[in-house]
Parts: sequence; C-alpha cells; structure tokens
Amino acid sequence: MSDTVIWHNPRCSKSREALKLLEAEGIEPKVVRYLDTPPSADEIRQVVKMLGIPAKALMRTKEALYRELGLKDVDDEEALITAMAKYPKLIERPVVIKDGKAVLGRPPEKVVELVKS
Repeated sequence: MSDTVIWHNPRCSKSREALKLLEAEGIEPKVVRYLDTPPSADEIRQVVKMLGIPAKALMRTKEALYRELGLKDVDDEEALITAMAKYPKLIERPVVIKDGKAVLGRPPEKVVELVKS
C-alpha cells in the first residue's frame, strides 16, 4: 500500500496533472476521490495543520457554493472545517499527503517536491 495519498478530482486538470507527475516519479499514490468519499472534519483539520495554513486557504473561494453559504466573512476555523466536511466541493485540490506532511498541488509541481523530500 502506498504511503502517499492524493485527494483527487479527475475532472480537475491540476489534479490530473499532479497525479501524472507522481506516477512519473514512480509513485502509485492511494487515490481518494474526495467528492465521492469526503474526508472527515478530523482529516481536514489534520491536513490544515500539516499544510500550516488557515482553513480558508484550503477552500475554493471562487466556488459559487462558497458565496451561497456566506463563508467570505467567516473566520471561525471549526466552522470552515465543518463546511468543507459537509460540502467537499469547497476543498481546493489536489492535496497530497505523505509521511505526516501535506502539500496543495497548486502548481502541480509542488507535489514532486513533497515526495522527493
């Protein structure tokens, strides 16, 4: 089993590119289609901590759902994490996790830096 995980959306070009880059490095990550199998609030909380960013930085702030839910003015980390767990469409992608570290694959080349470290 791979120790590298990618939160992947196959409809996203950046996510597909990140997966191809990992495979080119000989890494067969565990692919989690996070829209079909959403991460729990605890998993999101752990990833936010690994990334060293506020929860809002993991959100797709240009997504219509973000505006519809009125999240622009929300600064409560737990409320944002709960929203991502309930509506995984709000999670920016791709996220790659390896050895207790995570990286947001924007640009996709960042995933290679993680797996080579």
